[in-house]
Amino acid sequence: MEQKVFFHVDLDAFFASVEQRDHPEYRGKPLIIGVVAPRCVVSTCSYEARKFGVHSAMPTMQAYRLCPQGIYIPGDMHLYSRVSKQVMNIIREYAPLMHQVSIDEASLDMTGTRRLFGPAKPLAMKMKQRVKDEIGITMSIGIAASPFIAKMASDYNKPDGLCVVSPGREQMFIDAIGLGKLWGLGKSGLAALERHGIRTPEQVRQMDLASLQRMIGNSFGSYLYNACRGIDPGIMYQKSKSHSISTETTFFEDVKDEQTLCQILLGMSSELMERSFDEGVMARTVGLKLRWGEDFRTITVQDTPDDPILNADQIYRIAHKLLLSKWKSGQGIRLIGLGLYQLYKGDSPMQDSLFSENEHRKRNLDKVIHNLGAKGLKLRKASELSHDVGDAFHKGQENPSKGK
Repeated sequence: MEQKVFFHVDLDAFFASVEQRDHPEYRGKPLIIGVVAPRCVVSTCSYEARKFGVHSAMPTMQAYRLCPQGIYIPGDMHLYSRVSKQVMNIIREYAPLMHQVSIDEASLDMTGTRRLFGPAKPLAMKMKQRVKDEIGITMSIGIAASPFIAKMASDYNKPDGLCVVSPGREQMFIDAIGLGKLWGLGKSGLAALERHGIRTPEQVRQMDLASLQRMIGNSFGSYLYNACRGIDPGIMYQKSKSHSISTETTFFEDVKDEQTLCQILLGMSSELMERSFDEGVMARTVGLKLRWGEDFRTITVQDTPDDPILNADQIYRIAHKLLLSKWKSGQGIRLIGLGLYQLYKGDSPMQDSLFSENEHRKRNLDKVIHNLGAKGLKLRKASELSHDVGDAFHKGQENPSKGK
């Protein structure tokens, strides 16, 4: 049986890298995507900003306290979506099976491609160089026999990294990165292990599965038992029986605030709408994925509304309703994902609603913005300016760091 080979591709500080590519004055400086305003969070930040402790999903007011000298700018999802599509098109030339995890990540099943493209490492170097030369940004690639190990390998020596974990060396790799770098294991999970005196993967392997599950719960125990042995615990991606468009993000720290979760969902809704326009598809179902930080339990919930799904606002409203149906204020969320399912080709709903005229108008506006974005022109909807996230994307917002 042929050895499995997976690549995990991760665009480095993607939103910030695109801005630094297009704006030389931002290069080498702490750049934060997100305007300093109440209820606004950091979308992405440059590596220069991360040195100050800034990270994604952090309130921008907190980021400003950590890094007042930073450059704070509103995001441009239309630009990022366009650049993402360019990168993914390059990757698809080499990958027979590709799962786009989000706007800036993809998992590739490269099994059996050696005869076509040569050994894995030189191929990864070629892909990285093409993206750098043709798109002007860098990406990191992890290579391993499972998607789980490849994901962590992609993060091993960022930015512009390349890490190969050879078959049989997965456990050594886990020991080298330690518990703190296990994908999906956040501060709350580490704290739970610390309370039981567990600080290393070796200590986890000294325990049997039943003991671990009694100590920290079935889901968390099963994940940790396998992960610390270099075995893919099977938690990477939500699989769909049919084609789907989805995105997800794992938080640096568990998020317990509804406003933060809502802003993340708002951005995801916009991203999914952009990608659905690019692919020329419509969806009948919206799905939400949540992973709790404390016990690693993961749930998925879906809704197929009677009315057609026509625009980003609808996706967000459904996602928010699904969130409130499963999440209670104060619960720590480690991962959140959003997806469109039951996709079909076309630009018209299978079955229209008598009451969807307003939703059609919103869809037409989304399409206008998408088409202008494809031409490099910027336009934002009023809902992006006045939604519950505050004035996060107001073009006239002055950067508080200027003149200080």
